[in-house]
Amino acid sequence: MTPMTPDSPIGPGLGEGLPTDGRRPRRTAAPPQYVLTEDTPVYVISVAAELSGLHPQTLRQYDRLGLVSPDRTAGRGRRYSARDIQQLRDVQRLSQDEGINLAGIKRIIELENQVTALQARITELADSLEGAAAALQQREAAVHASYRRDLVPYQPPTPQSSALVVWRPKR
Repeated sequence: MTPMTPDSPIGPGLGEGLPTDGRRPRRTAAPPQYVLTEDTPVYVISVAAELSGLHPQTLRQYDRLGLVSPDRTAGRGRRYSARDIQQLRDVQRLSQDEGINLAGIKRIIELENQVTALQARITELADSLEGAAAALQQREAAVHASYRRDLVPYQPPTPQSSALVVWRPKR
């Protein structure tokens, strides 16, 4: 095995820092270029079928029925996310273990999605309400800060100084 040098055929500067004694180079973690989430579509249908324990044709059928809708590539190929695979497992569990038909499963999924959307809306409204309350408190504090602080002597009325005045309009 020939040692790698900066002049090696892999390109200028690419061999720098590599061991020259024939050992394998240590792997260093490259900084991630993007962040993968559970909604990132990364799995092709064969891998998704393997991970979910279903046949690829079953995945196609679930897609046609609208039970699980994976993202599509430019060439119309399906790409499944980790969330899609979990949903495939849930559909299979409801079908096999609970005995629910596919139409019932579709309705359950629709209702779960509706609940999730409503919970998000509640959170949004609660945040909006908190913002409005904070703005109201700021305006109230500004009004209180604008009060004049002049001292006005106050003398409570004494029994001798109190009088009753009756007003009678002239006719």
